[in-house]
Amino acid sequence: MTGQYTCQDYRAEMTLLGLKRRLNDKSLGKEEKEALIAEIKKMEKAMGMD
Repeated sequence: MTGQYTCQDYRAEMTLLGLKRRLNDKSLGKEEKEALIAEIKKMEKAMGMD
């Protein structure tokens, strides 16, 4: 990371936040939950948060 917080960084963080919020939805099926978890892990790794 260069030390600059870019628009792209902000967008990625907001996307990740949205995925985490969706994960708390009680009406999600098991497959949907697993897909969200996989996407969250993928994004966190790409952002260096793993």
